[in-house]
Amino acid sequence: MYSIGWFSTAKGPGSRNLLTAVQKSIESGEVKARISFAFVSREPGESTETDKFIELAGSYQIPVVCYSYKRYRRAHQKASEDETGFPEWRLGYDREVMRLLADFPKPDLNMLAGYMLIVGPEMCTRYNMVNLHPAAPDGPSGTWQEVIWHLINAGASSSGVMTHLVTPELDQGPVVSYCRFPIRHAYQFDQYWRDNEGLCSDDIKAGEGEHNRLFREIRRHGAVRELPLIVSTVKAFSDGILNISDGQIYDTQGVLTTGYDLSEQIDRLVKAELDGAA
Repeated sequence: MYSIGWFSTAKGPGSRNLLTAVQKSIESGEVKARISFAFVSREPGESTETDKFIELAGSYQIPVVCYSYKRYRRAHQKASEDETGFPEWRLGYDREVMRLLADFPKPDLNMLAGYMLIVGPEMCTRYNMVNLHPAAPDGPSGTWQEVIWHLINAGASSSGVMTHLVTPELDQGPVVSYCRFPIRHAYQFDQYWRDNEGLCSDDIKAGEGEHNRLFREIRRHGAVRELPLIVSTVKAFSDGILNISDGQIYDTQGVLTTGYDLSEQIDRLVKAELDGAA
C-alpha cells in the first residue's frame, strides 16, 4: 500500500486539521494509502498544542517520533553561530531525524504539514517531500501574511495555493499541484478593493492591520482550499496520477508535468463553505 510520512511542528489546530483531513480520507477509502509515521519536531511537554497533536496521531494508531529542534539547537548552535549559509546545527538535526526514522521503511511520499523548519539538502535528497505554499505557482514567496500583503500592493486579480517538491534550493522545487481563485469580481472582493483605494499595505498595516476586510477575505479563500488541496494531492499520488522520479513530477503517462491544476475540483469542494460564510 502507498505509504506516507508526516512531518509537523504541530503548533496549533491547523496542524491537527491537516492530519485529520488526510486520515479521514484514508479511513473512508477515498485515499488508498496509510500514514507510516508522524514526525514531530517538538517533544511531549513543550507545548499543549503539540501534546494534542501527539495524542491525536496516537488515536489514529499512527506511530509518532518526536525530537525537539529547540533542545538540539541550544546544545549545538554555539559552535556554528558565526558561519554563513545553512546552519551546521540544522544539518546535524536533520541527520538525527533521519537516524530516528531509519527503522521505518522509506515512505513513498512525505508531507510537510505545519513543519516549521527549513529542510536541509541531505534530508530532502533522501526523502520525497512535498510542502504546502499559500500562493499560486507564479505568486509571491514568503508566509501567508507576506503573500497577502504583496497581492494587495500589486493590485492582483487572483491568488492560489500550491504544493511543491522540496529541494535543496529553498522554495524552488517543481510544482506538484495547485489551485487558483479570483480576488476580484467575486464575493465581496470588489467592494473591499474600493475600501482600500489609494492605500498601500503599509497604510493598512498602520490602521486595521490584519483585521482589514480585504486581507481577511483573501486569507479566507486561501485557507479554505488548503485541506482539500492536500487531500486531493495525496490521492493523486496514491492513485498513480502523479509520480516522483529523480526530483521531477510526472503524470500517469510518464510525461513531465509543470503542476496538476485542481482549480475546478477545489472550487466545487469549497463552494458551499464559502457561500455559507459570505
